[in-house]
Amino acid sequence: MATVYRKAVTRPLPPGAELFTRKGERLARWRDRKGERRTGAVVEGRDGSLRVRVEAATYVAKYRDGAGVVREVSTGCRTKDAAQAVLRGLIERAEKVRAGVVTATDDAVRDWLTTPAAESLAEYVDHLRSRGRSTKHVADCQRLAGRVVAECNLRSLRDLAAGPVERWLSARTAEGMAPRTRNSYLQAVRGFCRWCVAEGRLPDDPTRRIGKLDEAADRRRNRRSMTPDELRRLLYVARWRPLAERGRLTVASDPGERTGKRDTWRKEPLTPESLADAVDRARGRLADQPELIADLERLGRSRALIYKALVLTGLRRSELASLTVASVDLDAATPMLLLSAAKAKNRQAAEIPLRADLADDLRAWNAEKRAAALDAGVLSIATGQPSGLPSDSPLFDVPPQLLKVLDADLAAAGIAKRDDRGRTLDVHALRHSFGSLLSAGGVAPRTAQAALRHSSIDLTMNVYTDPRVLDVAGALNALPTLPLDATPDNRDRQRATGTADAWPVDRGGQSFVAPTVAPNPGKQSKLGASADKSPESPDRAGREETPRKQAFPRGRVRVAEGSRTPDLRNHNPTL
Repeated sequence: MATVYRKAVTRPLPPGAELFTRKGERLARWRDRKGERRTGAVVEGRDGSLRVRVEAATYVAKYRDGAGVVREVSTGCRTKDAAQAVLRGLIERAEKVRAGVVTATDDAVRDWLTTPAAESLAEYVDHLRSRGRSTKHVADCQRLAGRVVAECNLRSLRDLAAGPVERWLSARTAEGMAPRTRNSYLQAVRGFCRWCVAEGRLPDDPTRRIGKLDEAADRRRNRRSMTPDELRRLLYVARWRPLAERGRLTVASDPGERTGKRDTWRKEPLTPESLADAVDRARGRLADQPELIADLERLGRSRALIYKALVLTGLRRSELASLTVASVDLDAATPMLLLSAAKAKNRQAAEIPLRADLADDLRAWNAEKRAAALDAGVLSIATGQPSGLPSDSPLFDVPPQLLKVLDADLAAAGIAKRDDRGRTLDVHALRHSFGSLLSAGGVAPRTAQAALRHSSIDLTMNVYTDPRVLDVAGALNALPTLPLDATPDNRDRQRATGTADAWPVDRGGQSFVAPTVAPNPGKQSKLGASADKSPESPDRAGREETPRKQAFPRGRVRVAEGSRTPDLRNHNPTL
């Protein structure tokens, strides 16, 4: 059954070929690139053109594999002896599969190892698209993994090993690549390798031993949260800056900053104090263009409402931009936004409740858009939606370059882009502000995690909570009073009343007790009460005191002799 042979193939008729007939068969005679005379039968192609039938230059091996299926495999050999050697290797592999020495899966992997890595990567990208991944995610995976495959010179899947990838990542890190970016490249390649393993193209993931770098140790972009005062200034500036830009004054430029002879003046920067005057001047300059004034005011309201929605919902910029009129339910008992699974980052649909003032702003915004559409003749009849707008129309016109708009608004509001800690403000920092303000408002961590739609509480509390926004100074009032003039008489009086070693804190006539064990972030801790070991306790009465060395294991809290451990069962400390 096993054999090697050359397949007959058809090729275009060579230029200058001589046609003739022999024994009723139409033939062609020509010289190849080496100058050798060739002869072949002439046939007609599907498009009617003349072609010649010749034997392929390489041999094909035909054999029965380990599963009993007849296969034809190109050997790539031009000589019969070499092709037969390849055939013997294929037969040996089939015998091992039939004998159970090698599994059929491992045997199939050997065939995939010789395929080009670029072709498998293209199929992996198509797989991501078929899974419904976002366009940005697919493009990032293709760009990141494609760069590694190209610059590591990974021609086939056999070349895909940990060594070349790790050396490439180390070289990029030495050039100054941030740990987060480096981990993104590793994650893209690892996703490609795991897909190859699942498809039976690789025996295992060669990148599994390559570890990720600690992004927190060298974070290049540290975002900070905005304070309520900064947010109010930002909304005020965003609301009026589009119109105020038309009323800015011109002042003489600094001679040291001039770049040309005609660069003698510049526009005066906007500030929160000069914003109102600039708006008045703009109204005067554009008095004969009321439509333009209305458009600029509408643009300002749109920007301010976008910022407010980002801060009060915790949505990401792309998620907010994906919302349509049908995504808003303002008539429910609790108004909410409906985020589809396809547009959410975690691919899970979510119902995001709206605060009452934000819901009122959205109603007014939809009414204003509907009135503007009616005036422009774009909308002529009701669409069945409560807002009267088409259900598929965007809720907000979020500009693609929202970061540039935010930077200009921050500068006009007098808010520093980067603070003294090196932390910056960008569009995603509004989501950080949402998480920090929830914690500052006393919201339970688990509730804040649900509002931010995080899978880990550590991400909510450690990344999306800015300590500077929290009232740490006010929290110090929960600590016990420690007077320096305390006397032993006070101590004896407290012991007699059973309040010794308790931590009373007077807050308006109420006494609060602090836990004896403070939870350690990142570690599990238990909060419990130790048994009373004082000499006066009933269970120690009549026992002989035996002096012995007391050991205090790690993680335990030593209770002073004669003290009373407070009862914490009914205590709920404020977080």
